[in-house]
Amino acid sequence: MMRPTDLSRRQFLATAAALGVIATVRPIGQAQAAMMPSPVGQDAGWFADGKLRYRRDGMAKVTGSKVFAVDMRARDLDGWPDEQSHAMTIHIPRADRVYEGLDLSVLEADGLMPDLLIDAARAEADGLHMPDPDFYGEFFLKPGTLPPMLGQPVAIGIWHDYERFRAARSLIRFNEGIFRFGAEAEQPARAPYGAAQYVRVGGDDPRGEDVFSPMKDLVVWPSTSPAGVAWPGPDDPAFGAAIGHSQAIRDGIENPPQGITVFKRHYSSQSIEHCTMEPENGNGWYDAATGTLHVIGATQSPYSAAAHILHLVQSSRFGLNKLDFVTGYTVGYGQKEHQSFPNYVALAALYGDGRPVRLVLDRWQHFQFALKRHPFETDLSISVDAEGRFQAFICDMIGDGGGVMNFSPSVGTVAVTAAQSVYYFPKSDLKAEVHPSIGVTAGSMRGYGTLQSMAATEMLVDEIADEIGRDPIALRRLNVIGSGMKNTQGAVPSGQMRIDEILALAEQEPLWTDRASRKAEYEAANPGMLYGVGFGSVQKDFGTGAEAAVVSLEISPEGRLSMRHVASEIGAGATTAQMLVTEPFLGRPADEVEFSVQNWPQMPLETEDQPYTTSQEDEDRLAQNPHWVPRFTSPRSASNSAYYFTHATQQAAQLLLRLGLWKAALSIWGGGPAGGQMLPEPVRVEDARWQDGMLTARSLEPLSLERLAARAHRDGLVTGVCVHTFNRWAWTEADFDLDGDRFSAVIDALSVKWGDGATAAQKSRMTDGGFAFIPRSAVRYPPVQRNNAGTVYYAPCATMVELAVSSGSGEVTILSHKTWLECGTQIVPELVSGQLEGGVAMGIGHALYEELPPGADGPGNGTWNFSRYHLPRASEVAVWTQQGHVLPALSDNDPPKGMAEVVMIPVAAACANAIAAATGHRFNRFPISADRIQEVL
Repeated sequence: MMRPTDLSRRQFLATAAALGVIATVRPIGQAQAAMMPSPVGQDAGWFADGKLRYRRDGMAKVTGSKVFAVDMRARDLDGWPDEQSHAMTIHIPRADRVYEGLDLSVLEADGLMPDLLIDAARAEADGLHMPDPDFYGEFFLKPGTLPPMLGQPVAIGIWHDYERFRAARSLIRFNEGIFRFGAEAEQPARAPYGAAQYVRVGGDDPRGEDVFSPMKDLVVWPSTSPAGVAWPGPDDPAFGAAIGHSQAIRDGIENPPQGITVFKRHYSSQSIEHCTMEPENGNGWYDAATGTLHVIGATQSPYSAAAHILHLVQSSRFGLNKLDFVTGYTVGYGQKEHQSFPNYVALAALYGDGRPVRLVLDRWQHFQFALKRHPFETDLSISVDAEGRFQAFICDMIGDGGGVMNFSPSVGTVAVTAAQSVYYFPKSDLKAEVHPSIGVTAGSMRGYGTLQSMAATEMLVDEIADEIGRDPIALRRLNVIGSGMKNTQGAVPSGQMRIDEILALAEQEPLWTDRASRKAEYEAANPGMLYGVGFGSVQKDFGTGAEAAVVSLEISPEGRLSMRHVASEIGAGATTAQMLVTEPFLGRPADEVEFSVQNWPQMPLETEDQPYTTSQEDEDRLAQNPHWVPRFTSPRSASNSAYYFTHATQQAAQLLLRLGLWKAALSIWGGGPAGGQMLPEPVRVEDARWQDGMLTARSLEPLSLERLAARAHRDGLVTGVCVHTFNRWAWTEADFDLDGDRFSAVIDALSVKWGDGATAAQKSRMTDGGFAFIPRSAVRYPPVQRNNAGTVYYAPCATMVELAVSSGSGEVTILSHKTWLECGTQIVPELVSGQLEGGVAMGIGHALYEELPPGADGPGNGTWNFSRYHLPRASEVAVWTQQGHVLPALSDNDPPKGMAEVVMIPVAAACANAIAAATGHRFNRFPISADRIQEVL
């Protein structure tokens, strides 16, 4: 359902092996370290006196060190030539006429013609094809064809000196004369990118067995063709039962029984630009003498990018012996996940004639070609009984995926399954379709469709409360989903559902309880201004349903803790947080860290990387091989680091303590005559506590990490642990036998390293990157049916907005806002605060300002930039009057939750509901701009 095209490390390596290519993926720090110390993490002052002072990468960033791919030039990379060529993609600005070719004669008079031009004919002649063109589209538009989308590249020009490149770019930009067009033509019909339906009929007990649900039974997957979506009927042999229940639910909405009131509304959510401050970019160098392709790029999914580059070259005339893919820090938040741009960088590099080629979209081109947020048209229906309790819920969403499929099928399913927001519905019927258009491709933009669906639900619930005369928060509390109840897929969400705690706090907020009197006072003091307070509450899933991670921890004889981790930095601070995760288990953060690690000889695993499609029978068979896992690693996506990557780090730390340091402590405490100081105490590993960096248990002598490490190495105990984890909406557990020590852990693979005093037999086993792989004796993977759960992990959030609307101009002024968030244990509260504040600003932009029009006037025509696009400023998001309240963790081992996306969603609905409270009119189309408000005032 979620991300079926993810590529893992194993697939990447398998592709490289099949091509006979040595292929590596490494972080930018390693590339820089070859010529100079990496600027990230060298300042030891980031953590001092037991406290985090600033982000691990903070000093490097604020002092201007080169940590982003966009900052890198050829001279910055060890072994690269110093000469730098520059490339430019040329994008077609219309899609209503046949493209007949490119005419760059405007550049001839000034000697600005590109030194090399790569177009469809040249790439095809050289055997270069876009990997997975259904997902990414074709490289270039061929002459004689109708453009399938605005902004489709038709060529790449390469200039060997910057001044000629810059001058040429200024002559090409906005110049439609460089394109030769033929006859007008209409776009042919294309098949929808995807469609799905989720039907649930609950039993009498919301915590009991369902009559029918996707989790218990199935999801409806209709067939698609250029004619549209062919939804099955009640006689369909596969889906007939689901369709029968669907028809009954919809009949109940159309013909409600006595005492039931039905509310139906249509909502529109717009396309927006991601506005990442790092545009799409990359730098590449093809060394023909050695057959080595070097690529540095900005991506959240480095393995996928590298694997696709391998596919790109595999049938070409270019000899490839080695691929070196370097990924920089980035701030993609979805726009740099599974985007096609790294393929264009690699393509340009192959034609560099021995010179590195830099390809960077300027801001106009970034608007024209980089991934966008999906616009959706949504129809919602909720039936309500006389007490105000929700009975049935119907959501029909139709999305616009733009010119290329990308992640549109899964964005549609994630959007519609999130539509229930924070409510329990006894019956629900949810449909999603995502269609192609000539617009710029929409991808995995932050929120992944859930902003578009949940904001609409929150607006309808607010309107229902107004219609039936109930307080909006009280109505929410009456219908809120409780612990043990099921979501619309029939799955039970994980843990305590704490959204009602948030609603209870918001219900007592003075801004809410006094809103009527505040409205009267404000409007009396500010003639011509209309005052309103609005509220929205949501819960957002995190994860993809196939999350895998690898982490290793080692302790030196001197007590220095070293970590290797798959996590990479995309702006949210994961590389800082993961270092701190070890502290509760090992007494302090990691001292030395490698992040974005791609080479894992410590973990010799096998995988087909098909976690969504492998049958239960096949998985049971494959799992008998202790080296097999459903997936090796996950990309940075879906707010996955805080929960899923942290789990892997915690497991590694716990096992290093249990298998090594705890045994060293027992050796010290039990030393001396008659069992030493430990004999009188019934000590268990569960008694272990770290106080001021010292390990103790009950009343035993506190021991420093240095002393424990020295003893562990002396005695040949475990001093290094590498773990692999997998989650399919539940964690995998496995059993292990380490030299007679039998234990279970919430992992599916384990390797260990023994200390300096290891026996000869132990040393002979450490053949996997210096570690010894420990085959599991049994494993318990979550059943594949849990793929239908959609999600079970949620972070709840609510926002209250106070605003004023000018009755003359329609302009909205945000006066203040307050957000309540529950995210489990905060690893770094300052990072949570930053994500909260940034997310709220994003939500305000979506609600009030940001919009890209569809069709020929949209950004694909190349005329869009921040000069036309209203990105909210600090003065427009109440930056000085905002408040945030984070619920305390339930316990000291309450896991952290992925919350980076949820904080931007409720504020959009809260703004809409506040404008309704101010003006008396409900707007069902985002953005609620000043012009749209003025029309109704």
